[in-house]
Amino acid sequence: MPLEAGLLEILACPACHAPLREEEDELVCQGADCKLAYPIRDGIPVLLVDEARRPA
Repeated sequence: MPLEAGLLEILACPACHAPLREEEDELVCQGADCKLAYPIRDGIPVLLVDEARRPA
C-alpha cells in the first residue's frame, strides 16, 4: 500500500535529513552519500537507523 503523498513530503532520513523516495516496501534516502533503505511494515515507515538496510 503506497504512503500518502503528503506524508512522504514531510518525511526525511533520520541519519542525514535528505528526502526519502518510496520503492516497493521501503523508503530510500536520496542523500548523495547515505542511501539507507528504511522498511515499511504494515503501512508504517520504520525510520530507525538501526533497522535500515545499507546500500549494496
